[in-house]
Amino acid sequence: MAAVPSVPVIAIDGPSASGKGTVASRVAGLLGFHYLDSGALYRLTALAARRAGCLLPADDIAVEDALAGRLAQIAATLDVRFDGAAIWLAGEDVSLVLRDEQTSREASRVAALAPVRAALLQRQRDFRRAPGLVTDGRDMATVVFPDAVLKIFLTASADERARRRYKQLIENGLAASMEDLLRDIHARDQRDASRALAPLVQDHRASLLDTTCLTADAAVEEVLRRYRAQATSPCE
Repeated sequence: MAAVPSVPVIAIDGPSASGKGTVASRVAGLLGFHYLDSGALYRLTALAARRAGCLLPADDIAVEDALAGRLAQIAATLDVRFDGAAIWLAGEDVSLVLRDEQTSREASRVAALAPVRAALLQRQRDFRRAPGLVTDGRDMATVVFPDAVLKIFLTASADERARRRYKQLIENGLAASMEDLLRDIHARDQRDASRALAPLVQDHRASLLDTTCLTADAAVEEVLRRYRAQATSPCE
């Protein structure tokens, strides 16, 4: 059995709006670990690209390919700062705008571009610092931290994910439509699972956690239980 890394990582992957960010951040807080919202880096890249005039016309693969290098440069040079729940881009708190539907859609498409993923790979790995890291995303267990000590694939039904997303947007004072959200979730799931580079898949060492009928508190407790069980189990 390979040696356990000196800085443990808990990697939580899953589809959009499954609640993995809420669960991962709470687990990190309870363990005293650092937290990485990998999706925020792609959202930041999309937002910075939009502000720089690098817009991606819908479903235009040729334009995406042509802009890939520029988008990768933007990703590699993001002026970003994480401060608790706040996320700052070039000195501006963009925490709220990062969660709007336009940024979410653009981030999903930006994340499918190989140069962008390559530019952000090391930036994500640099978040691994003592005493530990909890991270969530689409490929944390499969690509970014394949040696994570605990891998969770966290999911929920599409209807439940749309309901949660709707509630989040309304609470933040943003307009939302359940029908549109459900359509976007299905489209995003298909795009994330079918992309050629780092598709959304359950790692063979990841345990499934379906939160459709679980509260956030219950999901957090289950992740902690699995982490503690893993930490105390004998080596195989």
